[in-house]
Amino acid sequence: MFGIVRPCAHRLSEGLRTEWMAHLCGLCLALRSDHGQFARIVTNYDGLIVSVLTEAQSERTAGWRRTAGPCPLRAMRTAPVARGEGARLAAAVSLVLASAKVRDHVADGDGLLRRRPVAAAARRVAAGWDRAGARTGAQLGFDTALLVDAVDRQTGIELAAGPGTPLLTITEPTETATAAAFAHTAVLAGRPQNAEPLAEAGRLFGRLAHLLDAVEDQEADAASGAWNPLTATGTSRAEARRLCDDALHGVRLALRDAEFTDGKLAHVLLAHELRQSVDRAFGTTACSHQPGAVLLDGTAPSAAAGPTGAFGPPPGNPYAPTNPGGPGGPWQPPEPPRDRRGLIMGCLVWAGLACTCQMCCGTFEDPWSHQRREGLCSQCDCGNCGDCCECCNCCSSCGGDDGGCCNCDCGCDC
Repeated sequence: MFGIVRPCAHRLSEGLRTEWMAHLCGLCLALRSDHGQFARIVTNYDGLIVSVLTEAQSERTAGWRRTAGPCPLRAMRTAPVARGEGARLAAAVSLVLASAKVRDHVADGDGLLRRRPVAAAARRVAAGWDRAGARTGAQLGFDTALLVDAVDRQTGIELAAGPGTPLLTITEPTETATAAAFAHTAVLAGRPQNAEPLAEAGRLFGRLAHLLDAVEDQEADAASGAWNPLTATGTSRAEARRLCDDALHGVRLALRDAEFTDGKLAHVLLAHELRQSVDRAFGTTACSHQPGAVLLDGTAPSAAAGPTGAFGPPPGNPYAPTNPGGPGGPWQPPEPPRDRRGLIMGCLVWAGLACTCQMCCGTFEDPWSHQRREGLCSQCDCGNCGDCCECCNCCSSCGGDDGGCCNCDCGCDC
């Protein structure tokens, strides 16, 4: 599952985490229903934003959720999933853009695609995805030819680019494609007045997606001799970061101009998680809850973090009867580890967890120590700080319950 917006589970409240998974599973199931099982491999984190935006602008109806059956990627659990036109539009956009990505890899001769038989098969798959996406798009009133045309222009623009070429000239096709997809969510939701601000948000989101992909791949592209927009145009990473920061600010301003029925999840993904994506790509992510951490603005964590400068329990014996936890009162110690399983029994439990995918995407007990653990898909990017990273949940517009912003260090300006 590719994409630049990969929310950390610890930065989402329980309700928003459930909503995010509902859209992710809804996109996957829409791909299966309309285009077959194989199409589910194009499920991606960025595509579900189209579904999120559509639902954020729509009035709630009786059929806006359905309960999906057990799935290995949900540790064989049922779950509520998004349904309707938003999920189908997300599926159509994901297919067309995945098709473009495949053709781009074929043109670059990446990996196995250097071999003619494999490249020919990949081109056939990409052509099928183009047709499938166009079918679904036509049913929803969305012309996917806009996306295909934008992608086709990308190759010519890259061939003509060289030192001194403005970087935004290269990102323009991606910007055009994402702007069209974001704007059509307003049409599906019956809010035509939102089309312009969402088109602007989509244009800047496409710019970010292109730039972050270039930043993350620059070293690997240099090693393999592949084309990279930063290297080809001679653009510095500092200039790329400036463009990304400008785009982040523009996305937030565009979202403020749009009217939402319930825009909490859209705000978290496009205002907060998008900034995390930029910080991650440029290697500047820092968790304010770690001892000795330095925030992204160069300041130290707030005094609310306690005497150690970090949230969570203070150093010392974790099983002592009490530990002062600052203004919130005595800190409650965790339970001591329970008895460990034996080698054979632990291996049997491990095999069961692996076969049901709970070790990938579920919450499970460690086969030997009985400790609760998160699956690999739930691993966060916030410095292993545990459950302390829900700093944005203090803000009602970010999905919290307090109704007002606390003095947290997450940079929330909502």
